[in-house]
Amino acid sequence: MGRRQYALSKSIQFALFRDPNTFRKTLLGQVLAFFSLFYLKLLRYKADIFRKLRNEAWEISEEQYRACFLSWEDNALPLQPMGDLGFSGSTFFSTSDSTFLVKSLPRHFEHSFFRQDLLQPYYEYISGHPDSVLVWITDYIYAPYTSLGTLLKMAPAHHIIMENTLCGKEKDPAADRWETYDLKPIDYFFPERDLIPDPFVSQGTLSRLADEFPDKMRLSQLDYDDMKRMIEADTGFLAAANAVDYSLFLVRFPASSNPDVIGKKSKWRIGLPSTDGKWKYRAVLLDFFWAKHKLHAQAMTGVVQMFNVIGRQGPMTITTTAEEYREKFLALVDSIMEVYEP
Repeated sequence: MGRRQYALSKSIQFALFRDPNTFRKTLLGQVLAFFSLFYLKLLRYKADIFRKLRNEAWEISEEQYRACFLSWEDNALPLQPMGDLGFSGSTFFSTSDSTFLVKSLPRHFEHSFFRQDLLQPYYEYISGHPDSVLVWITDYIYAPYTSLGTLLKMAPAHHIIMENTLCGKEKDPAADRWETYDLKPIDYFFPERDLIPDPFVSQGTLSRLADEFPDKMRLSQLDYDDMKRMIEADTGFLAAANAVDYSLFLVRFPASSNPDVIGKKSKWRIGLPSTDGKWKYRAVLLDFFWAKHKLHAQAMTGVVQMFNVIGRQGPMTITTTAEEYREKFLALVDSIMEVYEP
C-alpha cells in the first residue's frame, strides 16, 4: 500500500470514530490542514440521518457497523485499496471483512448533487420503501478544511460508504464462479465515459464501458413481479431527481453457496435462488450521481451535441433526458428476466 492510500485509509477510519458535533473550525486548524497532502481531517456529514438509515431501515446495529472498520491485527489497516479506479477517477477501498466499500467522489457536480439535492429525498424514500434495491449508502465523509492535497487532486475530500454486493465471496469455496455485470442500456453511444476521461482512469476501466448479461434471470412469477415493481419505483424516484447514467449491478453465484450479509436479510441482498436451481442472484441499483440540471452535466451535454453534429454517433447516457433513460433502463432490466417455473 502506497503512502497516499495508507493516509486516506487512516483518515477515513478516524472520521468514523470522531464525533462531528465536537468539531469547531479554527484559524490554526485551517492553516495546519492547508499544508497537508495526504492526511486529511475528515468528518461525517449528516451523521444522524445515516444512523437512522442504518439502524431503522437496514437493521444494522452501531456495534456491528463500527466493528467493520476496526483493525483486528497489529499494523493491519481496516480498509484495503481496490485495484481499479472508476471512470471518474474515484478511489475505492474495501473493509477488511468485505462488508462495505468506500468510494471517493472527486467531481464537484456529483458530491454536491448528492448532498444538496438527493440526500434528504433518499432518506425519505428508503424509509418508506424497505424493499428498494437502491444501493445502501451508510455514511458520507468530507473534509471541512481546504488543503493542498485536495486542490492538487492528490487526496479526495468527499467519500461515500456503501454496501458491498460481493460481501461473502472471499469465504466462499466457489468464489471463482461468482460473476458480476454492470448493466446499462447498450443502445447509447460510449466514446469514453465522459468523452474526455480523467487522466488517472485506467485503461482496464475504460475497456468496460457497459456489460451485457449473456443469459436470463429465471424467476418465479412472484419474484419477477416484485423485481419489476421495485425497479419501477426506484427509477421513478431517480427520474424525479433528474438523475441519469445509473446502472444495475448484478451478481450471480452458484446456488449451493450461502454467503452471509450484515443487516436486513432481503432476498436480493442475500441471494435470490433461480428457479432452475443453478444460481443465486444479487442486484443493486447504483451510481446515481449524474444530474441533468447540474452545470457540468449541462456543459457536457452541449459538448457532446456539438460532437454529434460531426460524428453523428447518436445520443449518450449523459445527453438523454431522465425519463427517456428510465424507460430504456426498465426495458433492459425486463429483457434479462424471464418467468420460469418448471
